[in-house]
Amino acid sequence: MIPDWVNAFAAQHPVGAVSTTPSPTAKNRPFTALSALDDVKTKADGIAHEASREFDVASQKAQEKTGKIEPGSLKYYAACTFGGMLACGLTHTAVTPLDLIKCRRQVDPRLYKSNIQAFRTIRAAEGIRGVFTGWSPTFFGYSAQGAFKYGGYEYFKVFYSDLVGQENASRFKTAIYLTASASAEFIADVALCPFESVKVRGQTTIPPEITGTFSGISNVVAKEGVAGLYKGLYPLWGRQVPYTMMKFASFETIVEMIYHNLPGQKSDYNKGAQTAVAFTGGYLAGILCAAVSHPADVMVSKLNANRQAGEAFGAAMSRIYGDIGFRGLWNGLPVRIVMIGTLTGLQWMIYDSFKIFMGLPTTGGSGEDKKKKN
Repeated sequence: MIPDWVNAFAAQHPVGAVSTTPSPTAKNRPFTALSALDDVKTKADGIAHEASREFDVASQKAQEKTGKIEPGSLKYYAACTFGGMLACGLTHTAVTPLDLIKCRRQVDPRLYKSNIQAFRTIRAAEGIRGVFTGWSPTFFGYSAQGAFKYGGYEYFKVFYSDLVGQENASRFKTAIYLTASASAEFIADVALCPFESVKVRGQTTIPPEITGTFSGISNVVAKEGVAGLYKGLYPLWGRQVPYTMMKFASFETIVEMIYHNLPGQKSDYNKGAQTAVAFTGGYLAGILCAAVSHPADVMVSKLNANRQAGEAFGAAMSRIYGDIGFRGLWNGLPVRIVMIGTLTGLQWMIYDSFKIFMGLPTTGGSGEDKKKKN
């Protein structure tokens, strides 16, 4: 009960008479917030549904235009090659700032105190364009590498399976994954190496001595001959071949384990769920890849930046190792784990999304709907 003297001043009170009855607005405020959240969720679901519908329409048109693609056919390998080009070219270009910082810290660990400080320093001195130094050779190089890597992996996986017979291929499937991925990467690195050479030179000189991809290739050839573009090939193989073997074999195994531990069968899950599994498996595989290949990655950066004209490969390796020691081979590993984990996860997601787009089965897991044992 409110005293009469309080209500006597109600007309003078800025909000009128004081009441003990809760205001409807205050009472319903939590429900209003929940209602707003529901509206946002409904709109987001609508956008997602519309995007999915547009994806399905575009996918149907593409499949009608290309016709049915049989696994193991030339058309199948062509589709996988294009999917690999998209997966690697787009993702590596997107993380160019991380790659720039990694390469500079590998070549000179005293240059920056931390990755954040490196980013701020580069942006302040060179602007946003400077942060993306090396994006062009990255795009061309890793598009070419991705095409040979993914397309080649699909081809060699079938080739080696046929060579040993399906029974042995099923029994030794991990060995097939390892051999197929190593064969594909061996070829892919020959395509990547000239662009990687130009990229590293541009990223590790301040200001960059190379600013254009193809002009940079011409400059290197004019000064050092074609061999100058391939002086980092051996350590590139040393970095990329183990990396790719781990990338493909661990991805296939991890995805199979994920589906094995999920209820139901792989075919029970929709496109979104399958691409989510691809990203998860890819990210975990990427962490393993980064650890396995990092020492060779450091050496690639060092050789492309510091190998002297006419210096033998072995002599250059010995000199660089003498300068940096074993510990120096691990410079930049944390940032590379983040970069490679994200890269690999996104690559598998893009690659399998493209497969879905073309009506092809996603990579990894059981290719057949088999009942799981309880």
